[in-house]
Amino acid sequence: MVFSAAQLIRRDGVGATGMREVAAHARAPRGSLQHYFPGGKEQLVNEAVGWAGRYAAGRVARFLAVLPEPTPSGLFREMVRQWTDEYASDGFAGGCPVAAATVDCAESAESTREAASAAFATWNGAVAEALAGMGVPPERAAPLATLMIGALEGAILIARAERDVRALTSVARELGPLLDAAVNHQG
Repeated sequence: MVFSAAQLIRRDGVGATGMREVAAHARAPRGSLQHYFPGGKEQLVNEAVGWAGRYAAGRVARFLAVLPEPTPSGLFREMVRQWTDEYASDGFAGGCPVAAATVDCAESAESTREAASAAFATWNGAVAEALAGMGVPPERAAPLATLMIGALEGAILIARAERDVRALTSVARELGPLLDAAVNHQG
């Protein structure tokens, strides 16, 4: 049900994602929602946001595994490719569930804002750790991870609005040299 909630939130936003739709998408009995989510929709949304942050963080290792020689620009290209591939095959309906929950709930549900903040921190930590492992100085790894995630999230929004991957390919191309220049080649 958490996965189903994340999928519906990334497509429709929190406001348009109802508990009935989540149960139907998950093929779960409606009564199970009250059992597993006694905190109601807010708890389900928060768990979906947490799942999405862990999923994004876990993808970092998979992205690195496909690179013959991991580089910061290569990692970012793979992060972007996930979205360009999705948009090429499935259209532009989906976005990031963490971003959707942030937009929809940051001011109205403190627990969801906190869940989104924690999800972004989890993802940022995984990217920063990967950058440090490629030789980016520790004091630059976390800020560059934030830059990468922020550029990606913004490009996802622009791509969905334009129904075109131009923004995604642009940020990958333009940030690549800056990211690679951060690698400390001494040592």
